[in-house]
Amino acid sequence: MSEPNLFAPRPKLSLPCGLYRVTQPLDKRLKAPLLVYFHNHGEPGPGVYPAIEWSRNKATFAQQGFTVDVDYTRTLMPLPPEGFYRVRESFTCCEKNCQTFETEMLVQLGYDGSGNGILFVPTWTPEGLVFPERGTRLSDDRLSRLTPLKVVIPSNFEAGASQHGVAE
Repeated sequence: MSEPNLFAPRPKLSLPCGLYRVTQPLDKRLKAPLLVYFHNHGEPGPGVYPAIEWSRNKATFAQQGFTVDVDYTRTLMPLPPEGFYRVRESFTCCEKNCQTFETEMLVQLGYDGSGNGILFVPTWTPEGLVFPERGTRLSDDRLSRLTPLKVVIPSNFEAGASQHGVAE
């Protein structure tokens, strides 16, 4: 016989699970801006999990998160998933036009600790396709010019993080 739960379950929030940028501090626990993974379910309730490390330009998120309420979720800015994309239409990284990304170019989208998008452009080498450890920071308005690519990931593949990048 299991113990009864004396606390009413918290409702699941309608905001989808995924990557977000914290735009407002969460009291003294989280500063802004900050890259987080948001889960709209779980025990003890919905929460944000800060990015703690990166491997292969992909973030891993803390196992221990911070519960949040509906009001706080309104301050989270949704971000496209990390991964591989193609450039749908040519664009530059920012208003300074430091780097141009040409149409149909293959890129990897990642983020820094503040939730700023970073594009990594691969090069072909004798060993195959290689993605650099350093990329080019993007202005937020450039993200809409990317189209996600489907990449097959074997079920037994361990890339340093779970499927969603949250350490388990």
